[in-house]
Amino acid sequence: MTVTCLIENTKINDSFYAEHGLSFYIKTKEHNILFDMGQSDLFAQNAQTLGIDLADVDIAILSHGHYDHGGGLAKFLELNKKAPVYLSRHAFEPHYNGTEKYIGLDISLKDNNRLIYTDGIFKIDNGLTLFSHNETEKRYDLGSFGLTEKQNGEFVPDSFRHEHYLLLEEAGKKVVFSGCSHKGILDIAEWFNPDVLIGGFHFSKLPLDEKLSEYADILSKHDTDFYTCHCTGADQFEFMKKRMNRLFYISSGQTVNF
Repeated sequence: MTVTCLIENTKINDSFYAEHGLSFYIKTKEHNILFDMGQSDLFAQNAQTLGIDLADVDIAILSHGHYDHGGGLAKFLELNKKAPVYLSRHAFEPHYNGTEKYIGLDISLKDNNRLIYTDGIFKIDNGLTLFSHNETEKRYDLGSFGLTEKQNGEFVPDSFRHEHYLLLEEAGKKVVFSGCSHKGILDIAEWFNPDVLIGGFHFSKLPLDEKLSEYADILSKHDTDFYTCHCTGADQFEFMKKRMNRLFYISSGQTVNF
């Protein structure tokens, strides 16, 4: 299995673009998978630089309904004429940062016939399963970080029911992809206990203090390699790295093999 970061907040060199967003290209024995599409078409430009033809993608997955992961959806549908796009049935609900900034998806795409809406546990193929974990009890409540959703005209803390996670099983290895881990990276790691977990931790607004040290210690107890990025925060990553031997960062243009 090969995982290439097509877009992220940082880049490995000036040959690539970076933006506040996330997109991965995953190549397995059976599939070419696109996981998230960043906030613009920059993921596609980086793919071209890498020699990756997005027209060959046969499965696309949108991790949740925020613009920095699904802003490039229209571009992907333009470049690729065949791949279904799997996303939560809640993905197009109105999502905001606070009460003023809309951070949801382009609602005009909602009825596109390439979109497949999921919920609960959804098996895409052998070794490819999506989990929402909406009904799973959480041990750790990290809050909504000021993110909201609109219900009956009122702003309420985002429940993140629009977020799901990809479990990819190949050659005896369990790899989980989590876009932003809004439901809480501590619980997600516990739910899956994977060999590898790839995605943001959503810690970028947290202070570098004893609480973050505690979170790092909890994660380090798992027999898991963590490849993080995007909403984890550069300072938070460096702080946690001192306590986690199996924590790594992945940037635009970078490829890892498992």
